[in-house]
Amino acid sequence: MGKAAAPKKNWAKKDWIYPHRHLLGIEGLSKQDITRILDLAEGFIEKNRQIDKKYPILKGRTLINLFFENSTRTRMSFELAGKRLGADVINMSVATSSVKKGETLIDTAMTLNAMHPDFITMRHPESGAVHLLSRKVNCSVINAGDGSHEHPTQALLDALTIRRKKGRIEGLTVAICGDILHSRVARSNILLLNAMGAKVRIIAPPTLMPPQPEKLGVKVFNDMRKGLKDCDVVMTLRLKTEYMENSFVPSSREYFHFWGLDEEKMSYAKKDAIILDPGPIIRGLQIDSKLADDIGRSMILDQVEMGVAVRQAVLEILSHTLQTK
Repeated sequence: MGKAAAPKKNWAKKDWIYPHRHLLGIEGLSKQDITRILDLAEGFIEKNRQIDKKYPILKGRTLINLFFENSTRTRMSFELAGKRLGADVINMSVATSSVKKGETLIDTAMTLNAMHPDFITMRHPESGAVHLLSRKVNCSVINAGDGSHEHPTQALLDALTIRRKKGRIEGLTVAICGDILHSRVARSNILLLNAMGAKVRIIAPPTLMPPQPEKLGVKVFNDMRKGLKDCDVVMTLRLKTEYMENSFVPSSREYFHFWGLDEEKMSYAKKDAIILDPGPIIRGLQIDSKLADDIGRSMILDQVEMGVAVRQAVLEILSHTLQTK
């Protein structure tokens, strides 16, 4: 098998330079910014399918993955992305770090900064924690999810998945179903999809809706069938029980009956509608197994593949931004 060509550096065109040192959220990114990131990620997809997956443009750079919450897909894909680009990757185990001894986030940030990393990817249970970190370090910071605030690379990989399958994002009707209230994925996707010209619907029981949801620029539904009617894309979300101090739904069984995605509810969407889910999938709660495993409609594993490519693109773009500062 021949060696794949290097991905096209669309970010390097004279008419566009990524305008930020960090990637803290979708908020603040223009349609052009989003499009260029997706275009660069496209070039990594085929490269990642080759035997030789290395493209060592980050040789000599250091990436620290700092995860205060459990993660499989996001942490692993950032690790793969960094290593495939030639970076030295350190996965910091918070469970065995000085954080467990009472060290503050600011002290942790200052300690890491003294080691001169080039990138820090952080996931944290508190909204705004990643922004705080970014003000205390000299390197680029990437938000891998902060509380119920944002998860920008998830929205970017979802957008790439949709664009590759549908050929476009603009004009599509996208329904986001489930725990909207606690979901950083929902917030980042709403921001991105609106910026790209999609029509966004959110579907959830009233207890799992954010306050004044219409202000997000979406159509609001409490009924799955009405909300899914003629949709092009259906995104399911799990119940974020780790953020729930009280009971937001009567029971898991009742929740799935009314708001879980199954064949009958899915039949209200367009025949060629696709299904996305950021994972982890809770089968029989947010989605049934038949739909989750439907290779014709489920894009869940495609999302995993797109995640590595998007995170490679983000790291490459930020490395270029660091060089120009």
